[in-house]
Amino acid sequence: MFLKKKFFMLNKLYKDLTRGKDFYSIAEDVHSQELGNYYFVFDESRVRAGKDQALITDFDENGIPLNKPYVDVDSDKLIYFPISIGQMGLSVFHTCLLTKKEKDIQRFIKFADWYVENVELSDTLGARWLTKIPLPQYHNPGPWQSAFSQSRAISILLRAFQLTGNDRYEEIAEKALIPFMISVKDGGVMSETDWGPFFEEYTAEVPVLVFNGHIFSLFGINDFKRVFPKHELSNSLFVDGYNSLINCLETYDLGYWTRYNYCQTGFYPKTDTATLSYQRLHIMLLQAINKISRHAEIEETIIRWNQYITFRNCIRAYKNKYTELKYLGRL
Repeated sequence: MFLKKKFFMLNKLYKDLTRGKDFYSIAEDVHSQELGNYYFVFDESRVRAGKDQALITDFDENGIPLNKPYVDVDSDKLIYFPISIGQMGLSVFHTCLLTKKEKDIQRFIKFADWYVENVELSDTLGARWLTKIPLPQYHNPGPWQSAFSQSRAISILLRAFQLTGNDRYEEIAEKALIPFMISVKDGGVMSETDWGPFFEEYTAEVPVLVFNGHIFSLFGINDFKRVFPKHELSNSLFVDGYNSLINCLETYDLGYWTRYNYCQTGFYPKTDTATLSYQRLHIMLLQAINKISRHAEIEETIIRWNQYITFRNCIRAYKNKYTELKYLGRL
């Protein structure tokens, strides 16, 4: 098991170092009421091959991906992972836009149907999709809810709603907004912070505060307010989450690189340094969110974080990352 974990992490570091600079292209249209390309234009062949979602291992009879567990989970069982299901589904939607073939549309609808068939509905918590796997690094035995999963579901369901006119897709997408109002301890996906509400990719007993997960969450919320511009909840959630992003930018800046998250608890390393791929992803996410709503501080941060990517800073970041991974027992 130790050698398996070590090989996994070394392989991941190699892929991070050899991955291209702009591995996602950013959609041109991020405002239209008719949802087209997602904010990052995922290529189906790349996602299917595991180049963007390395844990995707297999597919079920409907084309829904199955993931390997995380490296620190002692299990070989393949699982449904709502976040990667969403990325695969959006990549299929991009194929639909290119081919306009009915067979591709039907392949995409199967992803929307997966979210309908696997939703957990509650009068108080709305619609949620739980990931049934432990999160050892955050001391969460699972299953766990995720703002990222909520966002992916909304983006898939609303595109299916516009393709088919099926109100069921819209109804569940609207209920998927409810967990963004509810704290993690009460079953939602929001942590109250000094910056404002922060939308959690990984939920745990303590705030985890993954930077990329918060921004990806805003994309799904923005999709809803695009389709329904007068919808009060989606508008307020986006504004509050966007303001939290502006307020937190300084905290995620290490002065030479960026943080992956801001998990401040005794069992976690003081700093979780981003890998090179995440450093670049953070920049691309800021570029995409800045197309939705421009802000001078975001633009200044993009320039600065790009300037951080030097050979010297990269070596420093990976030395720190190695120490942090060993502290977590993931290497």
